Amino acid sequence: MKKQLNTTLIYVLSIFGLLCCCFGGLGIILSAPAYFMANKKIKDAQLNPDDYEGDLKAMNTAKTVALVVTIICGITLLYNIYDLATGGYQERVEMFNEFMEGYQQGVKEAN
Repeated sequence: MKKQLNTTLIYVLSIFGLLCCCFGGLGIILSAPAYFMANKKIKDAQLNPDDYEGDLKAMNTAKTVALVVTIICGITLLYNIYDLATGGYQERVEMFNEFMEGYQQGVKEAN
């Protein structure tokens, strides 16, 4: 029985990784394994082409998507680490608090 080169899992992990990128770059937890899984399947299919069926080109595309998402998440993660280390996080908290105070004053004036 031949093994399938199924790209669905790779794409799903990559897309969820891209969505989770908004949460401080944590999407790398999903996209990096997707890249490594695709890379392993491609190598196995190239070494034993008779054992696999499916489109190798599609798996290469899925691997590329996973790599791009991994790079985006890695850059976002590094930026957030840098921002936390240099004190930029405190400025964000202060801006948010000022915004919320202005919003609450606007609500009180409207009533």
